[in-house]
Amino acid sequence: MRRWLALLVAATTSLVLIALLVPMALLIRAVAENGAMSRATAAAESVAVAVGTPDLGLAVEQVSRPVTVFLPDGRTVGDRAARSDAVRLAATGRSVTAEADGGREVLVSAQSPGGTAVIRVFVPGAELMRGVREAWLALALLGVGLVALGIVLADRLALAVTRPVDGLARVSHRLAGGDLTARAEPGGPPEVRSVALALNHLAGRIDELLAAERESVADLSHRLRTPLTGLRLDAESLRDPEEAARVQARVDALERAVSAVITEARRRSAGRGSCDAAAVVRERVRFWSVLAEDQGREVSISVPDGPLPVAVGAEELAACVDALLGNVFAHTPEGASMAVRLQPRPQGALLVVEDAGPGFDAAALERGASGGGSTGLGLDIARRTAESSGGGLAVSRSAEGGARVDVTFSSP
Repeated sequence: MRRWLALLVAATTSLVLIALLVPMALLIRAVAENGAMSRATAAAESVAVAVGTPDLGLAVEQVSRPVTVFLPDGRTVGDRAARSDAVRLAATGRSVTAEADGGREVLVSAQSPGGTAVIRVFVPGAELMRGVREAWLALALLGVGLVALGIVLADRLALAVTRPVDGLARVSHRLAGGDLTARAEPGGPPEVRSVALALNHLAGRIDELLAAERESVADLSHRLRTPLTGLRLDAESLRDPEEAARVQARVDALERAVSAVITEARRRSAGRGSCDAAAVVRERVRFWSVLAEDQGREVSISVPDGPLPVAVGAEELAACVDALLGNVFAHTPEGASMAVRLQPRPQGALLVVEDAGPGFDAAALERGASGGGSTGLGLDIARRTAESSGGGLAVSRSAEGGARVDVTFSSP
């Protein structure tokens, strides 16, 4: 927008200056020419007064420009010059201005006792354009300066508009990434301030809805505790100990599942956290290395020595790594090697998991889609974890022909 506004102002200013400066430049040239011709005419008239007197030669010498006097008897006084058609026309008693080689000539007729004499004053082209080029250069510099000033003012004006719009874009991206504390700073034109206030209102409304969701989850937890307690009491009242233990185990499993769902809903409603990705990845690879050793898999790991913070909670990142490594064990034959690399990026981290198995296509990214008879939720969990931090997930082929999964996480 800044570039287009600057171009628009430059074009408009240029058109206005052309319409103003071109006529002014032509006027300056005309004034310079008229001044030179007026001075030449005055010099010719001063010589014409002395025609027919003994002071004619002195009058010619006193003129500081080329002067030629054509007398009626054919003689000439002053500088040499040819009798042109204009001279012959002036000899009829008319004053003439004509073009000549290298300039112009002013011809003034004067009556003498022997007939009509013609005084010719030559005006060189340099005198006709004296001071014109300097004036044109000054006008050109003035025009360029005005265009540059207009562009600078347009850029400042555009910046006053684009800066609040850029701020709105950044806030919207933060809101999309899950940062519900992001708020826009109203500024700029009234329309932009109105958009900023609307965006802040929307963010506040989303926060209110999530708070209501947390309250609903809390109410749900209390509501489910009562029937679960009833089921537990019914299980304890069973006469068959084995049946009671079996039902009791099912109730415990159901209670744990309900608690996990409630905890997950509360955690997602409360916003995203952060953790040291290097420590989490190193610990999960160490956990899976035991199974890899049993299956004869070669595992290579590359993790930074220092901490690498990412905008994902430790439990979420551990679940993401488990999903990726679990896919390797589930969809590759025993003995297939795998590699795990974690490396820093300018604004986050990149986790790469590669294997030497048969690989899979991009359709596996769809939730519930799987080519290996599984639920197809592993990659979807990893993708949603990455996107919750402002990152993403990409699937490709590894150097050994197997699958390669690149997961990016943003910094907290």
